[in-house]
Amino acid sequence: MPVRQGRYTLMLPSAPGIAGYAAVVGKKEGQGPLGREFDYVYEDAMAGEKSWEKAESVLHRDAVSRAIAKAGISPQDADIIFAGDLLNQCMGTTFGIRELGIPFAGLYGACSTMALSLAAAAVCVDARIAETAVASTSSHFCSAEKQFRMPLEYGGQRTPTAQWTATASGAAVITKDEAKVRAEKILIGRICDYGIKDPNNMGAAMAPAACRTIADFLNDTNTVPEDYDMILTGDLGSVGSQLLCELMIKQEKIDIASVHEDCGLLLYDMTKQKDVGAGGSGCGCSGAVLCSHILKRIENGELKRVLFVGTGALLSSVSPLQSETIPSIAHAVLISGG
Repeated sequence: MPVRQGRYTLMLPSAPGIAGYAAVVGKKEGQGPLGREFDYVYEDAMAGEKSWEKAESVLHRDAVSRAIAKAGISPQDADIIFAGDLLNQCMGTTFGIRELGIPFAGLYGACSTMALSLAAAAVCVDARIAETAVASTSSHFCSAEKQFRMPLEYGGQRTPTAQWTATASGAAVITKDEAKVRAEKILIGRICDYGIKDPNNMGAAMAPAACRTIADFLNDTNTVPEDYDMILTGDLGSVGSQLLCELMIKQEKIDIASVHEDCGLLLYDMTKQKDVGAGGSGCGCSGAVLCSHILKRIENGELKRVLFVGTGALLSSVSPLQSETIPSIAHAVLISGG
């Protein structure tokens, strides 16, 4: 059973194993520095479907199916799936996995959904509520742009602080059995709001939440950044990553720069790829990077302890039009190998 450590962190005594994981991406993501590490690259952004939303569902179902197969089980063996995306009512997820027949708990954590779903699945397995749980998420550049900003045909100009929503999906299968990669601890974050109103600057909105969650985790566990091979944030991009490091020093007197990496900066080549702006974003960004590049490095022994901190901006397509601020959230999962 999970045991509370400090004020906000839960320690998972059984350290549930990640038995299988998979990531599928779109063409732009496949052209990035991690292209060869993904399970599949969709050259067609429509994935053979008639709408962007249906295409995202294809990606989500594909990632989940591949992760389940790599874990050596069938969908019928999964006790529950925790999953979500950026679309209204998590429709990308719902229509993607409806045919798999797995008990479904829909989640919305914005771009933090991979961390949130992984945390929920790990707790569920550690508490013996389930023997096998799946965690997954997805996003699609075109479906997200259509919902949150303007139709692609509008051709709106992007600001330098804007990030590129990844066309991608990641999934992981968590079990009670021993595995080379394990989830040891989790922290469910607190909503943080610094009054940012610019929906084209997600990094600035999310950095304070990442700062709070990382500080809470380090304080609860009585650890320092050097105790980890990597502190991996979800998708702060270049703007948010810089702000995070500054906030950690200014507010918490903690320097994480030497071990900090960001999925939004790992997914694309910031110098060679066009239009990626301040880096990657979207649920699928951290989902795909974690469920390929990062978990492979842990499984191979290259990394031993990674604090994965998924970040999310909790806005809707309506809230910016009502002059609302952008609340943010960050959830953490300590993933270890060996």
